[in-house]
Amino acid sequence: MIHFIDVILPIPLQKTFTYSVTKEEADFLQKGMRVAVSFGKSKIYTALVFAIHQQAPELYEAKEIHQILDEKPIVNEQQLKHWQWVASYYMCSLGDVYRAALPSAFLLESETVIYKNEASIDESILSDQEFLIFEALQYQSQLTIHQIVDILGKKTVLPVINSLIEKSVVYIKEEIYETYKPKLIKYVRLHADYAGENELQSLLELVSRAKKQKEVLLHYFQLASSKKPIKAKDLEEKSGVSSAVIKALVDKNIFEFYHIQTDRINFLGETNSIKELSEAQEEAFNSIKESFKTKAVTLLHGVTGSGKTEIYVKLIKEVLANGKQVLFLLPEIALTTQIITRLQNFFGNQISVFHSKYSINERVEVWNNVLENKSKAQIILGARSSVFLPFSNLGLIVVDEEHESSYKQFEPSPRYNARDAAVVLGHQHRAHVLLGSATPSLESCFNAKQNKYGFVELKRRFGNIQLPKIELIDIKEKYKKKLMNGHFSDRLLKMIQEALDEKEQVILFQNRRGFSPVVECTTCGVSPQCPNCDVSLTYHKFRKELRCHYCHYQRAMPSSCGACGSATLDTKGFGTEQIELELKELFPNHSIGRMDLDTTRGKYGYQKIIGAFEAQEIDILVGTQMLSKGLDFENVSLVGILNADSMLNFPDFRAHERAFQLMVQVSGRAGRSKKQGNVAIQTYNPYHQILQQVSINNYEEMYKEQLQDRWQFHYPPYYRLIKITLKHKDYNRVDMGVNWLAQALQNVFRENVLGPTAPAVSRIRNQYIKNLIIKIPPKQSLDKTKKQLQKIKNSFEAVKDFRAIRFIIDVDAY
Repeated sequence: MIHFIDVILPIPLQKTFTYSVTKEEADFLQKGMRVAVSFGKSKIYTALVFAIHQQAPELYEAKEIHQILDEKPIVNEQQLKHWQWVASYYMCSLGDVYRAALPSAFLLESETVIYKNEASIDESILSDQEFLIFEALQYQSQLTIHQIVDILGKKTVLPVINSLIEKSVVYIKEEIYETYKPKLIKYVRLHADYAGENELQSLLELVSRAKKQKEVLLHYFQLASSKKPIKAKDLEEKSGVSSAVIKALVDKNIFEFYHIQTDRINFLGETNSIKELSEAQEEAFNSIKESFKTKAVTLLHGVTGSGKTEIYVKLIKEVLANGKQVLFLLPEIALTTQIITRLQNFFGNQISVFHSKYSINERVEVWNNVLENKSKAQIILGARSSVFLPFSNLGLIVVDEEHESSYKQFEPSPRYNARDAAVVLGHQHRAHVLLGSATPSLESCFNAKQNKYGFVELKRRFGNIQLPKIELIDIKEKYKKKLMNGHFSDRLLKMIQEALDEKEQVILFQNRRGFSPVVECTTCGVSPQCPNCDVSLTYHKFRKELRCHYCHYQRAMPSSCGACGSATLDTKGFGTEQIELELKELFPNHSIGRMDLDTTRGKYGYQKIIGAFEAQEIDILVGTQMLSKGLDFENVSLVGILNADSMLNFPDFRAHERAFQLMVQVSGRAGRSKKQGNVAIQTYNPYHQILQQVSINNYEEMYKEQLQDRWQFHYPPYYRLIKITLKHKDYNRVDMGVNWLAQALQNVFRENVLGPTAPAVSRIRNQYIKNLIIKIPPKQSLDKTKKQLQKIKNSFEAVKDFRAIRFIIDVDAY
C-alpha cells in the first residue's frame, strides 16, 4: 500500500500538494512536521505536513519527498486551524500564512544564502560533509543551496545545513537589522598563578608603585568576598578607575578576563508584589471579570494615563496562576521596550518577546519555548506576527491600543488584522480577549454597543491627575501678524520655554520624517521626482541627499535645477529633521532628540532614545507617530502638535477618526504623574469639528458623528469592504484590465462597486496601480461574495493579456 502526504508549500498557491512516502515514513510523520520536497524543475522547499493518507492524486503523479526535517511537529493542530481561518477570511493561500508565521530559519529554500559565522569554530565537532561546506566558506563569503548541492554531490543538503546552523557554524541572512551575536559579559578573575587564598600581600607588593592598580586590587578582594563572579564594569565603577588600569593588571598577568554568554531573551527580574489598584481601577478590574463570565471579548475604554497596564497585570497574574499562557499584543515595537521593564518587575523571567527587530535565532528560540510551553514563555509580548505562535493553552489575550492601524498588515500577503485574528484565536482556545484603548476604533466600540463585546470604562487618570489642558493655536492668524519663528508660533515657544525653566520635558509631534518633503526650483517650479514612483523626493539634510520613502531610491542633493540650470532651489514643507535643527538654534543650551524611522534603524534604536529620554538626558523629543503609542514618561509637561491639518485633510474615510485618535494619544503623553499637562495644537483651522472634539476629549461626540457619516455613505462598521488592487509596469495593460474587471464586478455587485481609481501615489517601484472597492451590505453573505469574487478573479486570470497583472485582494482594507 502506497502512503501519501499533503503538504503546505511556502508559496502563494491555493492548494496543498501531495507527495508519496514509504510506510515507515508515514508511520513516523505527524501533522505539523517539516519535510524537504522538490517543486518545479529544480527548486527545493521546506514544506509542512498537513495530512497523511493513502489516496493518490488524480491529476499528477506524486513525487517522493527528499527528507524529513523534524523529530517532532513544530506546528500544532490549533495553529493550523487558525491559519486556515486566516487564509479563508483574508482570501489568501495557506502557503502565504505559513511563510508569514514561521521564522525564516525554519524555511530553508534552494535560494537561501549561507554565510560563515565569524566566531572561532572547533572543527572536530563537524562531520565530513559539514567540514566540506565549512572549508568552502573559507574561500567564499557566501554559498547558495544550489552551490552546496554541487559541493556535496547530493540533493538532500538541508539536514546538513540545519545541523551547521545548530552548531553556530553558519547563519542564514534575511533582511534583518543586525546578525545575531551572542551577548557576552566581561568578567575579571585572578590569574591562575595567584589563585591561592593568601596572595593579597604579595600582589600588593608587585604594584606598590602604581597607586590606582593597588586601589583596584583592594576593591577586587572586597568584591570577591561575596563569592560571586565579578564583572569588569562593576570593578571599574567600584574602584573609580578607567578600564585601562584593569587592562594594565591583565597585561601584568595578575588578572585575566573571561566572558559568560547570557541569553538576551532571559528577562531576569524580581517578582515584586503588584501595585495596589486605585478605586477606579479596582472597579474596572471587577467589571472586566464580571463581563468575562458572559462575553469572551471585552473592550476597556480607559483615558490616557488611567493605569490600564496595572489592570492587565492583575488579570495576567490570575491567568498564570491557573497555569495558562498569555499573549500581550502591542502595535509598535517601540512600546515593547517600556512594557517589558514594567512587566518584568512583576513576572520576572516568565516573559518572552517576539517581533521583527529580533534576529532569526532569537525568534526560533521563542517559537520553541512557546511550543514546549516552557516557564520562560508564559507571557508572550509581541507585535502583530505573534498571533501565529504555537500556543497550546492560551488563557488570555490582551490587545493594547486596539485601534492602531499598525495591527493591519498591508504588504505582503496575508493581509490580516492582528486584532481580529486575536479575537478568533481566543475563541478557538476558549480564552478571554481584552481590547484596551483610550480611543477605541469605531468598529470595536460599535460591537460593544451592539452587545457583541463586553464594555468597561475607566474615566479617571491614575492618582486623579487631570487630563491635559489642550490649546488650539491659529497659525493663519500668527503668520498674518508675523508672530511665527520658523515653524513655531510665539505661544508654543513661550510654553516650551516655561516647561524647560521648570526642568520639565517636551514632546513635539510632526508626522513627516526627513527635512523637507519637496524641493522646488524657484525659477521654473520643477521639483526632483523619484524615477520609479510618482512622488517628489524628500530632502534629508543630515546626509545631504534626496530620498524616496516608497522605494528607497536616493541621490545626492543637486546644486542646481535639473530642468533650467538655475541654482535657486528651495525647500517646501517640513519634517522632523528640520524641526530638530530649528530647535537646536532656538534652544542651544538644551539637548534635542529625534525619534523616527531614520533614527531607530538598529535593533536597540528605540531603547537608546527612550532610555535617554526617561533618564532626562533629552529635554525636547521630536518624533513621528511612534511617539503617540502608549509611552509613559513621568516628567513630560508639554506636548506640541506642529501641524494638525495634514492629518485631517487625507483622502480616506477614516481620516477624521484617525486624526482624533492620534491627537488624543499624543496629548495623553503630557502630565502623567505630578500635575496637569499642557498640549498645544497648531492649525490653520481651529474651528474644525475634530479639533474641537480633541480639545475637550469628547470621544462620544466624535463616535456619533463619524458613525452617522459611515451609515450615510455605506462604510464600516455597517458595510464590509474588499479592496482590489491591480499592479503592472505597463500602464495601458493595467488600465484595460481594471476596466474589464470593473465591468465584471458591476454586473454582479451593481452600485456597490467603487472605482476604478488611481491612488494618491499611482506608481510605486515602476508599477502602475489601480484600485476597486466592493462594499458588502449588512444583509449580504460575506462567504458568497468572496466565492463570486474568486470566480471573477479566475476568469480575469484566464485572459492571456491580464495574466501578468498582479491581482491583490485585501479584505477589511482599513
